[in-house]
Amino acid sequence: MPRTAANAQGVELAYDSFGSPGDPLLLLVMGLGAQMTAWPEKLCETIAARGFRVVRFDNRDAGLSTFMDAGPQPDLGAILHGDPSSAPYLLADMALDAVSLLDALGVDRAHVVGASMGGMIVQQLAVDHPERLLSLCSIMSLPGDRVSGKSTPEAGAVLMRARPENREEAIAVGVAASQVIGSPGYPEDPEELRERVAAALERQSRGDGFGRQFAAIVASPDRTPGLRELDLPTLVIHGADDPLVDRSGGEATAKAVPGAELLVIPGMGHNLPEPLWPEIADAIAANARRAQAPA
Repeated sequence: MPRTAANAQGVELAYDSFGSPGDPLLLLVMGLGAQMTAWPEKLCETIAARGFRVVRFDNRDAGLSTFMDAGPQPDLGAILHGDPSSAPYLLADMALDAVSLLDALGVDRAHVVGASMGGMIVQQLAVDHPERLLSLCSIMSLPGDRVSGKSTPEAGAVLMRARPENREEAIAVGVAASQVIGSPGYPEDPEELRERVAAALERQSRGDGFGRQFAAIVASPDRTPGLRELDLPTLVIHGADDPLVDRSGGEATAKAVPGAELLVIPGMGHNLPEPLWPEIADAIAANARRAQAPA
């Protein structure tokens, strides 16, 4: 699997791609603690078939990219109580990772799509580096206003679970978490879910990056003021039944960005159910065409 050279912060990113190299680049950014494989290959191919070179990558502290374990570690208690000073990095730094990947690929501007924390990253990318974006799509995310997108108690507990002590416990915890936050309208086969969780652990079993990524989310400022300044084709997709990030998170994001389109999908929770892939891919492609249309 290809990796970028280390960027200014010493981060190397693992990535892969789908579709024709000659098509416009569409960058997929995944969420908290998740590897790029949480963008399933068939979903990537479905999007690529709409006329894009699709690139997915592992964020720092996930998958096969650089883990930031060498320096001081976050004091999550202090961060949650309003002192962000111990956060090793912010979402703005993760957005810079995406910029360094575009640089490595020789791409000036790209369509960007982010899910959950990935949605936060691409929002920050649009605020900080709008000249690098053609279009923006934020999925099951929120603008960081500390008001919208609240979790249910059960879903919130998923984020605070203790680190599993062995592989079997890790698989069980992963399956249970996915069942709590998943889509009630599109329940997953338990055995297929178990196989997917096991495959992710086989690829990378480290869990220490989760806390650092979580610290980046909590320590980063509200993106709403910056989002209000965007002039960029923007699509916000959210599940009507998302228990981890309530639909108000997507509504607040869409409200903040001038001209943004909001797609709320009934029965969808905090995942990307296979039956919805054609609808999601079509919506992403339609938003990208807004950028490509003549002025």
